Amino acid sequence: MKDYGTLSQAINKLKLEEGYEHDFNLMDEKIEIKTKNETYSVEEFDVDKVLRFEGMSNPDDNAILYAITTTSGRKGVLVDGYGISSGQVSKPLSEKLDLKNHRPIDK
Repeated sequence: MKDYGTLSQAINKLKLEEGYEHDFNLMDEKIEIKTKNETYSVEEFDVDKVLRFEGMSNPDDNAILYAITTTSGRKGVLVDGYGISSGQVSKPLSEKLDLKNHRPIDK
């Protein structure tokens, strides 16, 4: 299992070494690349990797980093705090990003 280090180091490695160049944002039922004015529904992307980060001293520092590839070939990252978006996004989107979906999880 590859060591990605801290959250910021992992983002840099995914972007510079693995080609995940875009930044995705969560919407209610989709993810988006604001700089490209593009949105992707649940059926239009796959989660390639899930990386979990836990704060050493502050539970508020917990985050999940997703490496995502869209059906149109865009690769990017999505950062989400633990529980921040639960209830804020649609059930299908929540299920797509769920850590329990039999994907390899790297720490």
